[in-house]
Amino acid sequence: MKAVLPLDDAAADLATAGGKGASLARLTRAGLPVPRGFHITTAAYRAFVSAFRDELPHAEDPRTLFAAHDLPAGLAAEILRAYEALGDDVPVAVRSSATAEDLPDMSFAGQQDTYLDVRGDALLDAVRRCWASLWNPRAIAYRDQHGVPHDDVALAVVVQELVDADAAGIMFTANPISGARDETVVNASWGLGEAVVGGQVTPDTVVVSGGVVTREQVSDKTVMTVRTPDGTRERPVPEELRHAAVLVAAQAVELAAIGARIQSLYGTPMDVEWARRDGKFAIVQARPITGLKPQVEEWNDSLKGEYLWTGGNLGEAIPDVMTPLTWSFVRLFIHEAMSASALPGFDLVGNIGGRFYMNLSVIHSIAGALGMGGRLSAVEQVFGKLPPGLDVPMVPVSRWEIIKRVLPMAIGIRRRVRTNLKGMRAFLATSQRRCEELRATIAATGSGPELAELWEREIRAHLVTSCRMLEAAGRQGGATLVWTRDRLRKMMGEVDAEAMLTGVNAGGELASLGPVMGLSRLARGEITRDEFARAYGHRGPHEFEVSIPRPGEDDAWIDAQLAGLRDLRAGTEALLARQRKAREEAWARFAGRYPRQEARMRARVQRWNAVVRDRESTRSENMRAFWVLRAFAVRAGELSGRGEEVFFLYLDELLALLRGDPSALERVPVRRATYERYAALPLYPALIVGHFDPVRWAADPARRADVYDARGTAVPVSDTVKGFPGAPGIVEGIARVISGPEEGDRLKPGEILVTTLTNVGWTPMFPRAAAVVTDMGAPLSHASIVARELGIPAVVGTGNATMRVRDGDRIRVDGERGTVELLA
Repeated sequence: MKAVLPLDDAAADLATAGGKGASLARLTRAGLPVPRGFHITTAAYRAFVSAFRDELPHAEDPRTLFAAHDLPAGLAAEILRAYEALGDDVPVAVRSSATAEDLPDMSFAGQQDTYLDVRGDALLDAVRRCWASLWNPRAIAYRDQHGVPHDDVALAVVVQELVDADAAGIMFTANPISGARDETVVNASWGLGEAVVGGQVTPDTVVVSGGVVTREQVSDKTVMTVRTPDGTRERPVPEELRHAAVLVAAQAVELAAIGARIQSLYGTPMDVEWARRDGKFAIVQARPITGLKPQVEEWNDSLKGEYLWTGGNLGEAIPDVMTPLTWSFVRLFIHEAMSASALPGFDLVGNIGGRFYMNLSVIHSIAGALGMGGRLSAVEQVFGKLPPGLDVPMVPVSRWEIIKRVLPMAIGIRRRVRTNLKGMRAFLATSQRRCEELRATIAATGSGPELAELWEREIRAHLVTSCRMLEAAGRQGGATLVWTRDRLRKMMGEVDAEAMLTGVNAGGELASLGPVMGLSRLARGEITRDEFARAYGHRGPHEFEVSIPRPGEDDAWIDAQLAGLRDLRAGTEALLARQRKAREEAWARFAGRYPRQEARMRARVQRWNAVVRDRESTRSENMRAFWVLRAFAVRAGELSGRGEEVFFLYLDELLALLRGDPSALERVPVRRATYERYAALPLYPALIVGHFDPVRWAADPARRADVYDARGTAVPVSDTVKGFPGAPGIVEGIARVISGPEEGDRLKPGEILVTTLTNVGWTPMFPRAAAVVTDMGAPLSHASIVARELGIPAVVGTGNATMRVRDGDRIRVDGERGTVELLA
């Protein structure tokens, strides 16, 4: 290895020229404006220390050994020849460059020394002092901290012509504070760059994005580093320059363009030291930025316009931040199970910070255009009530345009629903067997292309069928559900009406109660674990999210639910029997009061029960299809060798990977960082109006969990907790505020479950609860249906229960009036 190399020499790599030297060589070869110079290689360092190397680890101050030895004559002559080639008595900067410097996960910058304005024979002493700085206490401590063995490190030296800069500073090609990759941040001050690097001055800050200056802060710059006949010194900044901008906009943009070239060369955001002389820029150092926040994407459909979004209904069934693959499947689910979402020009569903939301502005606008504003109470039955004072922004489309788009779609949906209802019974009868066959076929698939072809040929077809059956079941009898409940309440009052509407589970046919009924049978030994997993293992609190194992895959989940059944005061069957008695007594009172209407009303209620059962059954089988999707994704990870990385691909990208195109994998780190960023935030508000920034909202100590309105509308915070009567009854007890089903073991028998939302995965907790209170929900939501069947008082859709009720409070729940009172 040579002792001296030209600055642009291809041999100047990390081992030869150290981190700083290798970087400058790379920049020079790429044609970037780097000052002239040369490298004194690690071979020269090792040759110099060979005479006293064994003494270094034991010396009290190793630097004294360097001072006690002269450079070998041949080496000194070679260094001086390279220096003289730069010109006559040229001032140079002499910089240390360690082999453990500027690595991707750490930066050793500043641990060794730099000497400026060095001339003539003084160069040799500066080189020797640079070498000695490898053994200063700061450098030794830093290597110890990062586990870098001292024997593994050698020091090269970079000698460059000193830029007699009128201005200098540091440039970051990504924002080091926010992590934004589309912003270049330039720090600038007068004189040489040492005052900026050393922190003696507060520099100007200029932010460049998209080729223009977007922000600028001019500082009071009190100190500058300048050249003097005796070397560099700190001097006061002249008064006329203290508050003057160091860079004009065009210069900042020019510098940012150089930074973009450097980032492109390295393929990563860079920390660049620069200098300016007579309007020309020079790059004196560049290293990767360490500690930069991960790059993230923005998953935020609230930015599309001023709409009202709700997390109610389907948002309760999809409570998690979704991975990209899950969002792909959910979009396909929505397209097939909610045909109205495909209405041109309208975004009926959206992804806000990774969570599922529906656009109520579209629904309200359609209702208004069709003259159905008076029937919006039916929307409340599904999505919940809006707080007083919240005005719904309408979509900016004329009434005629809405009608023109909606009517053809509505006619098509009616035809489609009629057709699919004819096949619903056969689908329900064969779905479990078909899903088991598909999962077995997926497990036996031997190659990526074969699995991709299986998706196209069979898996997608079954998913589409299950979604269309869910749509058909959900659209049948809509008027029956709303009319029957309202009519019974007027005739018999809340308590008797709700009792008369129970019985959906007669014969064990309500799918939402299946898991808890199955657990009871498993606990009694009537079925095996395998039988439970086959029948109910697809249902759980995270059943849409394909990156999370199903309960049927997780013995620990089953064990935890069984443990929760052991200390019940009354089992599920006892609760159902108690509710059956209440139902019979309510019907007897109805018959006594309206003897001629009993048969007709029983027929209507039977129709109600059948519609609810069909909805719940098709939803259950749709979730069984999502278990197939999880099996598909897991197998794709196995066959591609990418494991859980596949969850951060969209479906088309995953299919491309299976067919041999891995290009989308480069986006996985960014998407994983985005997912983790959103998943770390609290559950967002149930109602969102306008542009919503989840990160900024979460950082606000005054944030509200019920509603966010970007218009600044002051929706009053209710002092009372009031929602829908979910299931009648009055209960007093201790509130147990639970944020997720994983905390279910905190709910003791007889306590009142208070939470943001529930879905079928929460059902095993219900028999332990004396009552249920939720922020989100409506009379047709999961919590209401299951609580009614079990005879557990429930208040749903309060909006603010988790804001007003604290864990351990004593409260009174009135499921008839829909109120929750805090007791002293």
